Amino acid sequence: MKKFLKHYSPNPNELKNHKHLGWLGKHLHHSSLWNFNRKSISKAFAVGLFCAFIPVPFQMLLAAPSAVIFAANLPVSIALVWITNPITMPPIFYGCYKLGAWILDVSIEKDFVMSLEYVWQVFGTIWQPFLLGCLTLSIISSTFGYFAVQLTYRLKAYKRLRRS
Repeated sequence: MKKFLKHYSPNPNELKNHKHLGWLGKHLHHSSLWNFNRKSISKAFAVGLFCAFIPVPFQMLLAAPSAVIFAANLPVSIALVWITNPITMPPIFYGCYKLGAWILDVSIEKDFVMSLEYVWQVFGTIWQPFLLGCLTLSIISSTFGYFAVQLTYRLKAYKRLRRS
């Protein structure tokens, strides 16, 4: 898997000279952004999963600078935001709304319809549970993702040591 990801990752030397990347371009030479090791991948999972559940368009634009700031693997951080894509977004964000409503102990809209029109009509009443659910899921998933990668790497290393 590591070889596959490295093969399809962009070349950092080509990216840092790209004019359209602005301030981000000069930071793209940092090795931790391109390493596939326990530290950078676990940070990438935290960054990518956190950004995936933030209800804004173009979540990749949040994940890229966050990966640079936290020295996380850039391609993995950006790829993970695609957990919420146009197909998965409606059920995931409805789940976020239900989670937030449960936390706040408020009733869920009885006639909830999965359409952008309906959401805009009732946004005044659903925004608090929706945003709370999104933030909660962002924090939980990023924390879980970080520690799951840490544990996976450690278990793999332990198995390698036991074999030798």
